[in-house]
Amino acid sequence: ETLEKVAAPMDNVAVFDSPGKGRGLKATKEFWAGDVIFSESSLAAVVFDSLAERICHSCFRRQDKLQRCGQCKFAHYCDRTCQRAGWSEHKQECGAIKAYGKAPNENIRLVARIMWRVDKEGSVVSDMQLTVLDELEDHITDMQEEELKEFKVDIHNFLDYWPRNSKQHTIDVISHVFGVINCNGFTVSDQRGLQAVGVGLFPNLCLVNHDCWPNCTVILNHGNQSAVNTMFHSQRRIELRALGKIAEGEELTVSYVDYMNVSEERQRLLKTQYFFDCTCENCKNRTKDDLKMAGREVDGVKPSNEQVKEATDYCFEMLDKMEKARLNGDYHEVVKICRECIEKTEPILADTHIYLLRMWSTLSEVQAYLQYFDDAAEYARKMVEGYMKLYHPNNAALGMAAMRAGVTHWQAGLIEVGHGMICKAYAILMVTHGPTHPITKDLEAMRMQTEMELRMFKQNEYVYHSMREAALKNKPMVQIVWPPTG
Repeated sequence: ETLEKVAAPMDNVAVFDSPGKGRGLKATKEFWAGDVIFSESSLAAVVFDSLAERICHSCFRRQDKLQRCGQCKFAHYCDRTCQRAGWSEHKQECGAIKAYGKAPNENIRLVARIMWRVDKEGSVVSDMQLTVLDELEDHITDMQEEELKEFKVDIHNFLDYWPRNSKQHTIDVISHVFGVINCNGFTVSDQRGLQAVGVGLFPNLCLVNHDCWPNCTVILNHGNQSAVNTMFHSQRRIELRALGKIAEGEELTVSYVDYMNVSEERQRLLKTQYFFDCTCENCKNRTKDDLKMAGREVDGVKPSNEQVKEATDYCFEMLDKMEKARLNGDYHEVVKICRECIEKTEPILADTHIYLLRMWSTLSEVQAYLQYFDDAAEYARKMVEGYMKLYHPNNAALGMAAMRAGVTHWQAGLIEVGHGMICKAYAILMVTHGPTHPITKDLEAMRMQTEMELRMFKQNEYVYHSMREAALKNKPMVQIVWPPTG
């Protein structure tokens, strides 16, 4: 086997001063949709507190049966391989947890892991690293009073947790690292990319500035998850991927917030979490805000502004109620709330109104989970059609929504629409996730399956339906309709 020579990945980018934004990264060559601009391993990462017993602390897979570390009784692993792979990261943590008597919260655990690693290996842990921890922003001076209180509690607990025999650091150094993860921590997802399961620090990624309509996307690709005996088994890597053509010299950007919010709300989120005022074109021109809050036009007649506002406010209240019922796992209540809200507001609000889209999305998810597939398919289709008018054509969230809708249509026996949506999702995920990502592979299997079924369906509908019944009884298609969680 010949290995093709790959340019050192960091030759693709250069650090520069971005006007009004501080440091940023720019492309040093031209890129096209789907190109990987760089990939990077985490400096350190931890599993969320709430999932500490359900996710492997080394490879971040979701597993039903995990083995826990016999020493600290806190860390959980898939098997010996993962435990060995995670030992260098867990070694000092293990002793610290034992001595402390319990595991501290995820922020404290992440800061400690970062500091142990930097103490051991120095501030540059790989020759690909473009920046050091000291240079990253911590925004401590920008914090609000409430936030500062929590911040100080974390630092206090950190000092109790940090072992006496580890290298001792000043409060300033410790505060800086807490500040950095507060505004630069990146959410890590499970192997399928379907659920946020932890948080990590990726130094080069920290240099990529925000834009609400970005030219790149970040995806976690944990390498070859089946190669049990290789070093890749538990490599947590992110990939920065181009969403379209990027010219040489152009700044690389990703979006820190979901575009499904109006510009004012996106700006508020960015200010509170990342401490900057977004001045991107989309915010300046309030692009698509009108669509996101629009009334439904029927035969040239629009509802009044008052009616639209009233329906919007009502939706907002119902979304809150719905979220509570969903967290309580009361799915029949969720359905009731969604139905009521949709019945009342659908005649008044446009099919691009973001609150209505949220209702459709939730209803389709819950109905699919409860196995009312016809209903689920109808609302999933409305959701995708609305998303297509709002999102960038290569947005990962649009790809995932199209995938969910495709599966739901397939489950409802609507093979043509289902296959079309799966193909659409596949085209997007090839750009945002790439061909080796597990979810793209799942999707490819679905695409082949639905294509084969579609051919059968066109030849003989009766035979198709009887075979389909038998297949459904036997084994449902790849399950991506999971219990509706966040």
